[in-house]
Amino acid sequence: MLDKQQIQPPPPPPPQLELAVDSTTTQPSSSTTTTHDGVLIIIKTLLFPIISRCHAGYFRITLSLCCQTLLWKTLKEPPENAHVYRKMLGVLPTTAFLLLWSLSLLILATLSILYILRCALFSHMVKNEYLNHIGVNYLFAPSISWLLLLQTAPFLTPKTVYYILLWWVFVVPIFVLDVKIYGQWFTKGKRILSTVANPASQLSVVGNFVGARAAAMMGWKESAMVMFVVGMVHYVVVFVTLYQRLSENSSLPTMLRPVMFLFIAAPSMASLAWDSISGTFDFSSKMLFYLSLFLFFSLVTRPKLFKKSMEKFNMVWWAYSYPLTVLALASTEYAQEMNSSIAHLLMLLLSALSVMVSIVLMVYTALNTNTLLPPDDTYNPTIVTIGPITISSASSDSGLGSSTP
Repeated sequence: MLDKQQIQPPPPPPPQLELAVDSTTTQPSSSTTTTHDGVLIIIKTLLFPIISRCHAGYFRITLSLCCQTLLWKTLKEPPENAHVYRKMLGVLPTTAFLLLWSLSLLILATLSILYILRCALFSHMVKNEYLNHIGVNYLFAPSISWLLLLQTAPFLTPKTVYYILLWWVFVVPIFVLDVKIYGQWFTKGKRILSTVANPASQLSVVGNFVGARAAAMMGWKESAMVMFVVGMVHYVVVFVTLYQRLSENSSLPTMLRPVMFLFIAAPSMASLAWDSISGTFDFSSKMLFYLSLFLFFSLVTRPKLFKKSMEKFNMVWWAYSYPLTVLALASTEYAQEMNSSIAHLLMLLLSALSVMVSIVLMVYTALNTNTLLPPDDTYNPTIVTIGPITISSASSDSGLGSSTP
């Protein structure tokens, strides 16, 4: 019996437990994935085409609106010893100024966000703008617009900390671009400047004058002098180069001829900047203002020059508004200094012309919203990766072509 019991095999081991993990707890559901893909498709379909076409040239709209806001603020706040014509403009409604300022802020903020996204998603297109002899000048436009809007802010005074901080934020890009452009002219000589110089090159000096005026309003006279001198020296260089260029060497396409009105903007803005630095509209400011008037009459008496560019609405038309508004601003300071009826009538005429042109451009732009981002641009396929999904988008180089910058 013992032998049989000893021969019996040992009891079997206890059964093993198998742990199974449900795949639904570690993998996203198909509905979640579909929703995520749908959001990306919407972004691709709606947002990417806008970002790819929104080059720096669109900031000419904000240049005009922000400068128009500054004109309204100047006219509705006449000084105590103002002429009777100037006091009449003091009845301009404050609500209209606030609405215009809010509209300018909204459009400028929207374009700035779109352009920041363009820099992040389509950096190669921004690089093409930077290397283009026309497009690089419009890289100054965002900073100029913000500086103009800063000078009209109803809730900021020039000597507050926020005002000074924002001034630095907007001036640094201008200084960086100055070093690039002016350094290139200085090191490569007149051959490179005579090749790439065009009326849009004056935006690079306008940026210095706007920054100088904002600095002078803060009481930073030395900083204002630095920016003014750098801008003035290079304005003379650009003006002389453009003045003596041969017609066959012109680098400005026919569609961009309204940009020639920047000939008016540079000396007008320089006169305003020097007025803020010196504290009075002295002989230097007057000479720059007279130069602006001469260039204005030289352009308006040649309508055939702009005939072809006016055949079809284009965003380049906004190039008319900003220079006219700056000239009107300079005329307000001139009229205040001269304190004569003729000077004030000239101010009223230029201001009315500036407002009328801006309103017409707003109406035309509202009626032609389908042309703001033209669908017939030339596109290059661009691959953009967002998370785990790769999106193929169409990127436009229209900002670098012959018709858009």
